[in-house]
Amino acid sequence: MNEEKWKLFLEVARTLNCRGATPLLYGSLGLWHRTGEAIFADDIDVLLPETWLSEQWSAFQTLLQAEDWRLIDAHEHTLKTWRALLLAALEELETFAGVPISEIETRAESGAKYRLLSVKQYLAVYKASAKDGYRVNTRGKKRRGEKSRMLEKLV
Repeated sequence: MNEEKWKLFLEVARTLNCRGATPLLYGSLGLWHRTGEAIFADDIDVLLPETWLSEQWSAFQTLLQAEDWRLIDAHEHTLKTWRALLLAALEELETFAGVPISEIETRAESGAKYRLLSVKQYLAVYKASAKDGYRVNTRGKKRRGEKSRMLEKLV
């Protein structure tokens, strides 16, 4: 199931690349891709430069809707086709988890350029998430704890 989401992410990444943006694959799908561990991803989490979620949001939304994505939550920047695509600002990563954007690896695969956190950077994100009330209350403590323990073993 993650393989299908991975292919869908690559399609979105190629679309963004054509417009000059390099997305960061985030969340469980990115963690699965980085580690190869048996992690189920519910959705596709992507971080983009903030301008794509503000000044360029309308044009970006139109672009994705032309590819059969539909907006389901404007406040959370969530679109859906057969799977949900959640978008957030890349710039918040440094403030939230202390991960400098300049230190995130950029990769190229299947004609798509994207960013991917290292195991150490993912651990910083999951530790920060454990302290964030919104994420703990809405996304679940158990899964985050399991992922943090797995990452600590891999570091």
